[in-house]
Amino acid sequence: MPNQPISGNDLARFAGQGTFMRLPKVESADGLDVAFVGIPMDHGSSWRSGTRFGPAQVRNESSMIRPYAVQTGAAPFDALQCADIGDVAINTFNLRDSIRIITEYYDALLKQDVIPMTIGGDHTITLPILRAIAKKHGPVGLVHVDAHADVNDEMFGERECHGTVFRRAYEEGLLRPDDVYQIGLRGTGYTAEDFDEPREWGFNLTLAQEVWHKSTSPLAAQIRKNMGAGPVYITYDIDSLDPSIAPGTGTPEIGGLTTPQALELIRGLRGLPIVGCDLVEVAPPYDTSGNTALTAANIMFEMLSVLPGVPYR
Repeated sequence: MPNQPISGNDLARFAGQGTFMRLPKVESADGLDVAFVGIPMDHGSSWRSGTRFGPAQVRNESSMIRPYAVQTGAAPFDALQCADIGDVAINTFNLRDSIRIITEYYDALLKQDVIPMTIGGDHTITLPILRAIAKKHGPVGLVHVDAHADVNDEMFGERECHGTVFRRAYEEGLLRPDDVYQIGLRGTGYTAEDFDEPREWGFNLTLAQEVWHKSTSPLAAQIRKNMGAGPVYITYDIDSLDPSIAPGTGTPEIGGLTTPQALELIRGLRGLPIVGCDLVEVAPPYDTSGNTALTAANIMFEMLSVLPGVPYR
């Protein structure tokens, strides 16, 4: 039988080791279908630091989540062998070296037939992950939920940080541009042309105001219908949510998505050939209640629930 999260009826939820959903902690992804990985890093951030503490608090808050999704019927632990394989040992003093370390870590991890589910960490981490993913699977379609497009060319002269990820990924051929969907974009910009270039590349952009007061289920259905053949990666920035819901993040923007919209969107992606996911930009110092991390943990569970091979009861 696949690994099961420790039940809250067997051991109090505030006890036990700090793994995602209190799954077993293992040293290798050998034999796993899904590996939960933490990347405690924030030196790719351009505004508020603190995402280095994200993986630990998301894991802590995930203790509340039970293994069966009552609303959808998803039962991921009935079929998928899941475990937490710990944190990537990044170089906390050197961003470029950390990017190299993450790439090499995922190159090694993906020698196994496993789906990585990563807890960040600032959004810089997605670039080295995509480099490794593309080596194994080829260019991917991308569902990118975020307040920001992250398509800057440089920030303070640096070409690799949390605001340049998807320009670099496009330039390096890691993505299928027509299958890139960026959802929740909002806030202020520098010019009226800020989004022209990614649209010219083929990216599909949905501004947050386009889904205000609406269900995101039709949008998810459209993505599922229009996504081309090939593997898909999901990257979820917690700042896609309105800061009234998720204040614990480094670059908050008002007017964001609600949690029901987030759930509808992720649930609507079921059926896509997803080969990896990440959840980034949780910065616990700005939300001492833990609600941002709790929300992030639940979104991680929702992404787990739409992976290939998950049975529904």
